[in-house]
Amino acid sequence: MSDSPVEITINNNGSIRISGNFVIKDALGKEFGLAGRTVIGLCRCGQSANKPFCDGAHGRCSFQSVTEARDLPPPKK
Repeated sequence: MSDSPVEITINNNGSIRISGNFVIKDALGKEFGLAGRTVIGLCRCGQSANKPFCDGAHGRCSFQSVTEARDLPPPKK
């Protein structure tokens, strides 16, 4: 297992890209079989036929969302 941190990138007008050593689970805690992938795209547009994974539908539905990094406020106590 790698000590490298998982990297998550919010792509402009596209998917959420996850790279590194990670697992993805459903709401019941069952792991998706990723077949050894270390890079995956998750759907942000809601139009993928392969949710939660990206299938490029954002391009076909003209999804637009540009996200810039920012600081979040402290969590509420």
